Amino acid sequence: MEISMQIGPKCKLCRREGKKLFLKGQRCYSAKCAMNRAKYPPGIHGPKGYPRLSDYGSQLREKQQMKRFYGVSEKQFKNYFVESKKSKGNTEVAFLKFLEKRLDNVVYRAGFTDSRPQARQIISHGNILVNKRRLNIPSYQVKVGDTIQIKEKFQALKDRLALKKDRDILPSWLSLDKKDLQIKVLKDLETEDLPKEFEIELIVAFYSR
Repeated sequence: MEISMQIGPKCKLCRREGKKLFLKGQRCYSAKCAMNRAKYPPGIHGPKGYPRLSDYGSQLREKQQMKRFYGVSEKQFKNYFVESKKSKGNTEVAFLKFLEKRLDNVVYRAGFTDSRPQARQIISHGNILVNKRRLNIPSYQVKVGDTIQIKEKFQALKDRLALKKDRDILPSWLSLDKKDLQIKVLKDLETEDLPKEFEIELIVAFYSR
């Protein structure tokens, strides 16, 4: 079973990176978000603001931001890069695909949870079925044709999903059945399906040093 490496206040991570990483669910969209109240790094030197970064510093920060955004350990993150380098085609695209196809990310993208940490928790507790089999591995790579379903005790989610609009974060490569609380992987990711929040070339440059 995969165990999250994050301990301590999550909001400090967003402040350290100077960017919302959406680690606290609905709080991140409210006025209580730490990035709205303290737009500087944590620590005694924080109020001075964010320092000017070197090329290496920019690459490091981008790597840290993306790693924390998806909630993976340094070892996992680097392993995804190594596997991406081995794969055919564009390394940056392959790298993003590995992260987007994680089971915890898919559960979050479909709106079953308000954050990726919450998605990892319900998966680790055995509340997710993949192809009708219980799976408690958040890092599982979903495949075309996979069906992901939440256990019956979470049927109250139907009411919550019914109140939401079709979530703009639901990618075209997934479909969501709100009635049966089931996600289906329709196709492999295309370049246009990949998120644009990060400068992947900086992360590739960091690991290619």
